[in-house]
Amino acid sequence: MVDCSDCGLLCDIENRKKLEARARRRAVLREEFLKLSTDPRRHAAGEGGAVFDAGIQRFTAMKINTYEHFKPTFRNVRIGLLAMVVPMAIYGYFMKYERDCKEHQYRTGQVAYKDRLFKFC
Repeated sequence: MVDCSDCGLLCDIENRKKLEARARRRAVLREEFLKLSTDPRRHAAGEGGAVFDAGIQRFTAMKINTYEHFKPTFRNVRIGLLAMVVPMAIYGYFMKYERDCKEHQYRTGQVAYKDRLFKFC
């Protein structure tokens, strides 16, 4: 175990090497991004200050095309019903049950008019 003074944790040597390699890679990528985004010659070429990132472009294209290639299956329908319709139906049932119980108490005189939450006066 080695004391990682920069993060305040105890790490083994392999983990420490992985952390240092990741930090070096982040620093290199950050420097490259800053160099590309602040290059004044890119503005003259009409590219602007935005840096084209192929990974982000692939991710965005994948997210957009998800709906074009969606195929409804029984599993999708079941997940939709369980996630949306069933909870709404259960909530509606309990709300109706509670209101019916209160209405029964009001009509049988178990709750005085002055103690009701919703009155006309």
